[in-house]
Amino acid sequence: MINNPTPPVPKVAASQPKTNSSVHALVLGGGSLKGAFQVGAVMALFESGFVPSKLYGISVGSLNATFIANEAARQQAETGQVDWTKVGKYLIEFWIRNITKPSDVAVIRSRFRMGYNTIMSRFDGLLDNSPIQELIRSHIDLEAIKTGPVTLKVGAVDIIEGDMCYADVHDPHFLDYVYASSSLPFLMPAVQIGGDHRRAFLDGGLREVAPLRVAIEDGATDIACIACHAKKIYNEKFNYRNLLNLMDRVKDITVNQLVNNDIAWAERYAEREKLHDRSLNLTIIRPTEPLSLNLMKFSSEDISKMIVQGYQAGTDMLKMKRLNNSTPIVR
Repeated sequence: MINNPTPPVPKVAASQPKTNSSVHALVLGGGSLKGAFQVGAVMALFESGFVPSKLYGISVGSLNATFIANEAARQQAETGQVDWTKVGKYLIEFWIRNITKPSDVAVIRSRFRMGYNTIMSRFDGLLDNSPIQELIRSHIDLEAIKTGPVTLKVGAVDIIEGDMCYADVHDPHFLDYVYASSSLPFLMPAVQIGGDHRRAFLDGGLREVAPLRVAIEDGATDIACIACHAKKIYNEKFNYRNLLNLMDRVKDITVNQLVNNDIAWAERYAEREKLHDRSLNLTIIRPTEPLSLNLMKFSSEDISKMIVQGYQAGTDMLKMKRLNNSTPIVR
């Protein structure tokens, strides 16, 4: 487990000399089921020729990053190489086949049991997210990822001490961090790392939504970041008298500001690097308008539409970079 309190300037990246070698990192932000948008954008990125050597994820981004690392490792073990376009297709197929309805992710706890546990100071979330945890366990081979072609880190928040923590795949409790990173506060239970009640973690989006900082600290020079939130929140209609809808909305407002801050910080940092004649190429893919998907009421068709939105957004952004004669993301 790697504990990274947020510094004002990453020490590792700031001291790096200019080099001709590029370190490609794929940074996947949080967004709950809006992670379907991320899946489509990943496909567009891989089709463009982007090949990551490092993966970073928070919340749903931690799930997508772990599945990507797992498929890349599987391909390398079987064929000795990785077809990244096929990795993207695998990720799309995984979502379409396995995330088709709310109960595939989590189920609402009984009101009686939830009320009893709350009174007894054993509140364990409004939703039971064991379905998504089982889905992760049944599809991930950690030993394969350890010897795979990419490194992987996921972020979660220690709710005891309040720290933002990153774990890599060599941590003996790595999957616990993945579960924690995607466990939405109040809606889902805090995750005890290794079963230790003194180490309880929740969604990394409480502190950082797009894990750009840690990618830069690790020396990434070519970063593609896929965020699930638009820059601005619009006045879309929602039932604010529904508790789950209201909590999801409050989370979205908070997360929107956090991801804007994460991206703005990375963009300023990249500009400073240019002034010092150091290369840091940053590609940001995000929706132009807020994505809408009801956590408690969605279908496979809704997921498919959001994947298409992500693919289109990714394609448009990459095309814009080419037209503007930007530094190519593949060298």
